[in-house]
Amino acid sequence: LSVMAQDNLSLVLHAKGDLRLENRPIPEPGPNEVLLQMHSVGICGSDVHYWQNGRIGDFVLKKPMVLGHEASGRVAKVGSEVKHLKVGDRVAIEPGVPREMDEFFKTGRYNLSPTIFFCATPPDDGNLCRYYTHSANFCYKLPDNVTFEEGALIEPLSVGIHACRRAGVTLGSTVFVCGAGPIGLVCLLAAKAMGASQVVISDLSEERLLMAKELGADFLLTVKRGDGAQQLAKSVEEMLGTQPHITIECTGVESCIQTAIYATRSGGVVVLVGLGSELATVPLINAAVREVDIRGVFRYCNTTFVGSAFTNVNTRGHKNFKVELMSIVPERTMC
Repeated sequence: LSVMAQDNLSLVLHAKGDLRLENRPIPEPGPNEVLLQMHSVGICGSDVHYWQNGRIGDFVLKKPMVLGHEASGRVAKVGSEVKHLKVGDRVAIEPGVPREMDEFFKTGRYNLSPTIFFCATPPDDGNLCRYYTHSANFCYKLPDNVTFEEGALIEPLSVGIHACRRAGVTLGSTVFVCGAGPIGLVCLLAAKAMGASQVVISDLSEERLLMAKELGADFLLTVKRGDGAQQLAKSVEEMLGTQPHITIECTGVESCIQTAIYATRSGGVVVLVGLGSELATVPLINAAVREVDIRGVFRYCNTTFVGSAFTNVNTRGHKNFKVELMSIVPERTMC
């Protein structure tokens, strides 16, 4: 600590629209924690949403909170019980840490634990600061050829990996991705890496679709405002020559959820990744009589080792996966 800066500059949200840079004390790690000197922290849509709205659903900002959860850094100090990390190690941070060994923890679905700690989700502080303590068990050492920036992007990549796992993407799957924003694009990358044979991706933005094409999308569907859900579903079928096995919905928009259900083949799976309004009108009976499974996604679990491996190798069909991953989530900041 003697060589450290004397301050811990942190980005703190005090209330809706009230964002401040503050110096906070450098924390001491507990026995099973590490103190990290932060290097790269991404700006997620949720950070912006808390800043602009003061809440996301039931998560309401009630006291000042440090933002940031897509992060990597270097170990500056280790707790007394930490054996697998040492000072100087470069790590990616999994921001969700279970607080108790409940039924969700025991079954490997700790992301669903109602008491989980999660960076920058009220009331838990995030890591957009210079120094930050975190559970050592949820810090993952980065290979030498994976940069800090890539390490921070393992977090959003984990959303795509988890969504594709929930969907059951496997060798030969045909997939329709609704929305070509950053999360739609990581779902595309994860689906192709898991063996999807053909992927259709849709969006309103031609620019985003061009990026999707560069990342391996087989078909691009440009959506125009006012397009009907069944009309778009038919377009997906015409592109693929068949209805997709799986649809991954990444927008949260009601009309897109409708399209996802209509587009998916009977016996297929729709995964809802995007979060929109609390209530949505969807063709539920259409899904029911065709046995289309509708599955939710909440963050991710057990993906960080996989994400590290994804960024450390060239995946099938891509010349430089790491460059592609960096290019789709440009909204990152250095701390």
